[in-house]
Amino acid sequence: MQRRRVIASVGSLVGGSVLGGWSAMAQAQSAGGGDRIVIGQSAPFTGPSTQLGLQFHLGAQLYFEQVNAKGGVNGRRIDLQRLDDGYEPERCAANTKQFISDGVFALFGYVGTATSLAALPLATEAKTPFFAPFTGAQALREPFNRYAIHVRASYFDETAAIVRQVTSTGIKKLAVFYQNDAYGKTGLEGVQRALKAMNLETAALGSVERNTNDVAPALKDILAAKPEAIVQIGAYKACATFIRLARQQGFGGNFYNVSFVGTQALMDELGAVAKGVVVSQVMPFPYSPATQLSGEYLADLKDKRGQAPNYSGMEGYVAAKVFVEALKRAGRGATRESFIDAIHGMQAVNLGGFPVDFGPQKHTGSRFVELTLLTEDGRIRR
Repeated sequence: MQRRRVIASVGSLVGGSVLGGWSAMAQAQSAGGGDRIVIGQSAPFTGPSTQLGLQFHLGAQLYFEQVNAKGGVNGRRIDLQRLDDGYEPERCAANTKQFISDGVFALFGYVGTATSLAALPLATEAKTPFFAPFTGAQALREPFNRYAIHVRASYFDETAAIVRQVTSTGIKKLAVFYQNDAYGKTGLEGVQRALKAMNLETAALGSVERNTNDVAPALKDILAAKPEAIVQIGAYKACATFIRLARQQGFGGNFYNVSFVGTQALMDELGAVAKGVVVSQVMPFPYSPATQLSGEYLADLKDKRGQAPNYSGMEGYVAAKVFVEALKRAGRGATRESFIDAIHGMQAVNLGGFPVDFGPQKHTGSRFVELTLLTEDGRIRR
């Protein structure tokens, strides 16, 4: 897949996030009435993590538009509203309070660990479903929470797969570059757990603050240990900066990233320097119709000018598809509680090559993980 820049307008996206005018309607539909299901998404639509929020949103909206064009779900259209949090927890909490005050049916597709951790207690207190956050953090999954529903595999699943792959090649000196917040620390813990099971330890650690690219101290500490490979738990700009500088200083080993990095965005940042970068994925391959689900995504995307397939968009698309399936099962008068009960009944459901399996005490639908390799000519290989 040749590297493609996404040219969708962030400005127009953010401009559509004003909530006024639909509050009363949201209040009505949250109780099972009205002709619309209003859901709210807080995500970064500005700042250095823009592509994560933007692409997830576009993928979800792509599926919801197809559903709405056919009359909606049980006669009710889905209205996905969005607010920009810049990937900052305080702004996310404020957005969440606004959504809850306006009576949205559910909170959908929040992006990030620290932001989701700020929002989940508010959602739980309001008994509002917190659906398909774009994060694999364990702290959002344990202890069990009736109102937290996860579609993707966890960061522990991803880091375990990475460590298995790295160590299978004989590598033992593994360093970790991580974002200094709940997201990065969760990924670090996952790597350390997986290594400990093999009687190994991390060779070196280095961190970067969220929404910054000041990687120089981490780079110095990590390269001084002469690792054979480096796992990165961060967002695409900081990780790309680290990779470029490490290559300039002669590091020749592979880099391993978890899915949240934003695969397409990382590749766009790196260009030819992407050679030797591995990313774990928790969604079906989005660049060819390798599965029925991928084929549906690509077909729906075909006429969307300025939008190109990518993993973040696929995750939004899959989250929307699971959401719609649960709404269908909940029936015409779906309420928040009947919606959650409907999710419990989604056991061993195949979404076209991507199975999900929920239950009354099982709110993580998938543990699917596979590794992909970025190439210097802008391709992603499985």
